[in-house]
Amino acid sequence: MTGTGTAAWPRCGHLEAGARCPGRRVDPYPACLAHLDGADRAAHLAALRPGADLDHRGTPFTQDLLDELLAPLRDPGTGRARVGKADFDEVRFTGEADLRDVGFDAHCSFASAVFDSGLHFREVRAEGDLRLGRARVAGDVWLDDTRVAGDAWFLEARFDGTLRFCADEVGRSAEFRGMACAEAYFEGVAFERGADFADIRVTGKASFEGALFHGGSACFDGAEIGGDMPFDGAHFGADASFEGATIGGDLSFLDASCAAGVRFRRAVFRRTAVLGPLVCPKTVDFSDAVFESAVTLEVAAEEVRCLRTRWASTAALRLRCADVDLTDAVAAFPVSVVGRPRPFVSPEGEEIAEPGLARKQVSVVSVKGVDAAYLMLADVDLTRCLFVEAVHLDQLRLEGRCRLAEPPGGPRWTHRRTLAEEHHWRATRYPGWTAAPDGVGTHDPDVLAPVYRHLRKALEDGRNEPGAADFYYGEMEMRRHGRTASRGERTLLWCYWALSGYGLRAARALTWLVLAMTVTVFVTMLWGLPKTDPDPVSEGTADGRRITLTTRKPTPVDPDGPYARRLSGERFEKSLRVVTNSVIFRASGQDLTTTGTYVEMAARLVEPGLLALAVLAVRSRVKR
Repeated sequence: MTGTGTAAWPRCGHLEAGARCPGRRVDPYPACLAHLDGADRAAHLAALRPGADLDHRGTPFTQDLLDELLAPLRDPGTGRARVGKADFDEVRFTGEADLRDVGFDAHCSFASAVFDSGLHFREVRAEGDLRLGRARVAGDVWLDDTRVAGDAWFLEARFDGTLRFCADEVGRSAEFRGMACAEAYFEGVAFERGADFADIRVTGKASFEGALFHGGSACFDGAEIGGDMPFDGAHFGADASFEGATIGGDLSFLDASCAAGVRFRRAVFRRTAVLGPLVCPKTVDFSDAVFESAVTLEVAAEEVRCLRTRWASTAALRLRCADVDLTDAVAAFPVSVVGRPRPFVSPEGEEIAEPGLARKQVSVVSVKGVDAAYLMLADVDLTRCLFVEAVHLDQLRLEGRCRLAEPPGGPRWTHRRTLAEEHHWRATRYPGWTAAPDGVGTHDPDVLAPVYRHLRKALEDGRNEPGAADFYYGEMEMRRHGRTASRGERTLLWCYWALSGYGLRAARALTWLVLAMTVTVFVTMLWGLPKTDPDPVSEGTADGRRITLTTRKPTPVDPDGPYARRLSGERFEKSLRVVTNSVIFRASGQDLTTTGTYVEMAARLVEPGLLALAVLAVRSRVKR
């Protein structure tokens, strides 16, 4: 398209205010249609027949002149005009422009045209393209009951009023890149080969309710929408892209369907309070997006990406079925990620269908780089979640049923909740553990220990002592396997683990207690009890009327004879009493040999400690 100063058509010779008219000359006359004298115009119009081509580029028009031009092209029976090619590029239209009951066998072009009022297409059929690229309209633009078999070209058009693109369908591509208007309505339009709305500027609302994007992507990259942007009942046959868009109001996707992904990368949401419910069988990408006001996101998708997403106010993510990646997300206010157990519902209370989605629990796969001080996770799967590099994990809130990974089955590994990063590290040493995915590094135990510690504190602050116990166990495991602790500390941790599972495995402590008591009983039976119980002996002297007596107890005599004879029922009962008193009551009152005395002293030291570890482990699992 060319400007009026370099028009590529034979120009009208009419001078007006010292300037030459830019209108195209009507052959064989020297003037354009607007400046033809009455006889020449009548002769030209009389020569027109239905299906004739029209070329009046740059011509000044009024509604009367347009009606006069179309009159000879109308069928007398139906009143419908039929035009071949129509070129009205750079026309200047005075007053309202109303194009009614017209069929174009080829393209209809108003490129770079200027309308000082509104433009209306009513019952127009274009077998070719409909072009309004770079057109300027001072009022509204309405397309009612219009069908475009070719392309719809509205590139860089400027409409001061509202665009109501109520066409039935666009047979090929729709190009609205760079268009600007006050409000835009594309409700119920069928775009057969996708549509490009990149960089459009809409001051108010932009409605796409019921729009059908068949066979091609819907591109809204860089768009600026001042108001709401509803897509209720819309269908996306391919990707929908809102990259770099600025949206001032809500985005509604009620009963909308998507065949592919939706991208909101680098989008800015000014006053968006609600986005959704959006059902997408692929990925919904909010990476680098910015939410400037409080928002609720309702999304059911295969994957939801929030890499480096910024929430400048409170946010509630209500999700279904998705794998959620929050890597490097920034939350300046509380942000909650909640997995919904049931589908979203319409205002009428009906469940919204989720075609193409597997019914599974929402899974958070990463919170790396997140300041978790404002983050709350509820009813989500954390079996694959990466926590390393997150900060303020001690302030993370875990609510509802948040499932974590577990060790492999079998007697070797105790049942507990573990981090995915521990799985990755152990998988390099032991079979059965989950290896790190491609592109994910493996961290040493010294890195994982503080992660467990902070998560433990987060649960303890939430009064979830039993849940925190597993994180304490994981912390101690990482310390035991770490390299920064001294040899003495690691030895102490090994002993603590072996005796009671860090004070968390009651069965282990009780097993050791029973074993220790059993050994003590048998040692006492064999060597600790004397051969016979010593009786007190009294000795004295008589001196006149005074008698002096001294009572002493003989030293217990070590048992002798075969060991089998020492393992009698009587000696077992005495030994069991000695051991039980040593563990619980701390004094048996039984005469013992020297060996038995030392055995009892050792039992008093070790066995109550094992009992205390068992009690501690039970308390850690039931405390609230």
